[in-house]
Amino acid sequence: MSWKRTDLERLKAASLADRLRQSPTPDRYGKASAIVSRKEQRRRDRDAGLVPFAVKLPVDLVRRLQEKAQAERRPLAELVAEILEKGLR
Repeated sequence: MSWKRTDLERLKAASLADRLRQSPTPDRYGKASAIVSRKEQRRRDRDAGLVPFAVKLPVDLVRRLQEKAQAERRPLAELVAEILEKGLR
């Protein structure tokens, strides 16, 4: 007895579904993932006492800040916070 084309496709799909179900989830999508949802990031920021604060700055100043943050391998927000702290003393 020969198989119908639809039966073969259904069998392939079932086989693929079984393989996907049995394969482990890669770490980049699992609990070890470094990717945080926006909602979770907002909660973490709030718990750390951080508040969003938008300002408009000249382009050359922003470039200098970005270059300095990259040279020091620090987040831009951390660098700006430190500079503001020093300036307000």
